[in-house]
Amino acid sequence: MATRPLVPAARAAGTRDTLARLARYTSIRLITLSLAVVVAVYLTILIANMGGYVDEIRRAQIREAVGMALFADPSFALLSDELRRSVYEQMVALEEERLGLFEPFWLRSFIYLRNALTLDLGMSEQLLSDSGSRTVRLILLERLPPTLYLFATADLILFFGAVFIALYLSQRYGSLLDRVTIALAPTSAAPAWFYGIFLIVIFAALLRVLPFGGMVAVPPPADRWAYALSLLEHLVLPVTAIVSSAIFLAVYSWRTFFLIHSREDYVEMARAKGLPSSVIERRHILRPMLPAIVTSFALTIIDVWMGAIVLETVFNWPGIGRLIFQAIGMYDTPVLVGAVVIYAYLLAVTVFVLDIVYAILDPRVLIEGRKTV
Repeated sequence: MATRPLVPAARAAGTRDTLARLARYTSIRLITLSLAVVVAVYLTILIANMGGYVDEIRRAQIREAVGMALFADPSFALLSDELRRSVYEQMVALEEERLGLFEPFWLRSFIYLRNALTLDLGMSEQLLSDSGSRTVRLILLERLPPTLYLFATADLILFFGAVFIALYLSQRYGSLLDRVTIALAPTSAAPAWFYGIFLIVIFAALLRVLPFGGMVAVPPPADRWAYALSLLEHLVLPVTAIVSSAIFLAVYSWRTFFLIHSREDYVEMARAKGLPSSVIERRHILRPMLPAIVTSFALTIIDVWMGAIVLETVFNWPGIGRLIFQAIGMYDTPVLVGAVVIYAYLLAVTVFVLDIVYAILDPRVLIEGRKTV
């Protein structure tokens, strides 16, 4: 009788210990991912600047632009050769100083890294925002919502569609639909933009029932409901391309896992007890598979984001992927680095949330050599 009050206290102590270990695990993962982001961003800066060779390209562009501006001025031709050369060199030097080209690249690379990590992304060199601003942050903020809107819609449809179809097929092993799904699984090897091209040809060029690309009609509808309808209409083809490129492989993978779990002894025992199929699927098959499903879903999101550059370019979607494509063509390093920083943060957040959710969902995950629960 005297030991009973110790039981709640022991449970509370165990809970506190578990929370403390989970907090330490979270801190370690956060530090690790932060270091990974720093390394990735710095490598991006080195690659985007070609190890400093882009400075030479900028100097050549500056000299060309200054020369064209001066020779377009009639008064410049009246000056002597020596004075013209002096004015030309002074203007070139001022422009190089404005861009910081007098400092060594290795020093500026660390300045770029600090500014990128703090989202102090500076001014673009070529690209403009819709409002006409050269501020890289504004340019990215304008392009981020379309990207998130497109891929959030596609990922949610892909996730829930694949899970429910896989559950359905796991209970109908060997059916015609099951065999068709297995046969179509290799089609997921093709990227989303590959399907996008065929969808544009069929539904936009031949049937003319959906738009070729863009986010809304041009000019955008003034009415709110008409604008929303136009947005949904332009969303159909890119979302279909994303889902088509991953749905069959996701269904095949998860259907296989569901099939394995559906043959476990505890599932057979639940069937012998007479539990409904929906209860068995939800409690005895789907629930133990949640960690693996969440992991697969997060990796799918990362994989789809990596294909955003070509996909958004194919559909002329005004997102960050298309912005990166434009920045590469124009050697707009600040915009390119800023876009990669945004992607790095998005991927780091995805992996971080995945680690925490996985540790919470699966009590078998070990934290510091001990179980989370």
